[in-house]
Amino acid sequence: MNWSKWIRQTHRWLSIIFSATVIANFATMAFGEPPAWVVYSPLLPLFLLLFSGLYMFVLPYVARPRGEQRAQG
Repeated sequence: MNWSKWIRQTHRWLSIIFSATVIANFATMAFGEPPAWVVYSPLLPLFLLLFSGLYMFVLPYVARPRGEQRAQG
């Protein structure tokens, strides 16, 4: 599995983890004030999603010049 596929698969799993932590956050809020670790638990997957998403966003712009150079060379 190459680097891009690994990042893409990690991004998918992180989105599932993020969704689960947000659902757990709302579920605990239904029973009163949740502990701080529950409230802040979605932040770690969110930041990891940010970095992997930015990588996937920039990848086509970075890969395009390399492909054009190979076609000309």
